[in-house]
Amino acid sequence: MGIARTVKSSRGARLPFRLAITIALAASTPAGAVGPSWLRHVFESPAAARNRAPPVARYTIDAGGNFVLDRTAAPRPLLKFEDSPEVWALTVTRGPRGDLIYWNDLRQPFLRITKFGGVTVFTSDRPQGAAAAVSGPGFPLRLAPVGPIGLYQHLAVASARSGRAAQHAVGYTAIDADPLSDGLMADAAIVASEALVNLAVRPRGRAYLRRIGRVTIIRGDKPSAVVHEGVVIVTVAPAEGVFGRPSSLRIEEALTER
Repeated sequence: MGIARTVKSSRGARLPFRLAITIALAASTPAGAVGPSWLRHVFESPAAARNRAPPVARYTIDAGGNFVLDRTAAPRPLLKFEDSPEVWALTVTRGPRGDLIYWNDLRQPFLRITKFGGVTVFTSDRPQGAAAAVSGPGFPLRLAPVGPIGLYQHLAVASARSGRAAQHAVGYTAIDADPLSDGLMADAAIVASEALVNLAVRPRGRAYLRRIGRVTIIRGDKPSAVVHEGVVIVTVAPAEGVFGRPSSLRIEEALTER
């Protein structure tokens, strides 16, 4: 009614062409349609507006714990739990009800966000999902070069963690590292050690770890993980950034293959 009165009161006056276009757009655009950001907010439901998250947001899980979701590199989001060193590189698809479903590199659902802003996170402890809610902004998740000394330190930390998990020495080697790949290789080493630590507490996990004596990180065209004669070979693709290395779950899968 407000728009109708405005148009009627302007009868006989010269209505600017730009204003006429704006009024027509406001009157005809359905809720949820693509349009200017201010217009989308007008038609947005109160629940969606209340739950709209910043591009980098911190979430609190109802069952306990927190994580950060970084969507600044959309459509390739990153997620990190605050009690873990691993950054999860995810892909996202639209579900049948309009939900956004985030997947890990094993094509397992990791996170679901409904069109109204409801959030469910899936973990190994809660495979059926746990509710979460935005608790504030977060810091962007970035992969940075570490240099030769930094890479050596990461390899040493990964070796120590893996040795404690396997209860025997596990060496770590990075081959042909350079300034474009040392940060990714360092990250891959920590992720690989995370896989060994997680496997150690699984049924028969230590039996799988007994055959592992070394983790070797190499460069390649695409990320992968295989086990050959007691060596875990982790391939990273530097051009893909953090998406260029396998996740800890993918490395675990390689460790448990016969």
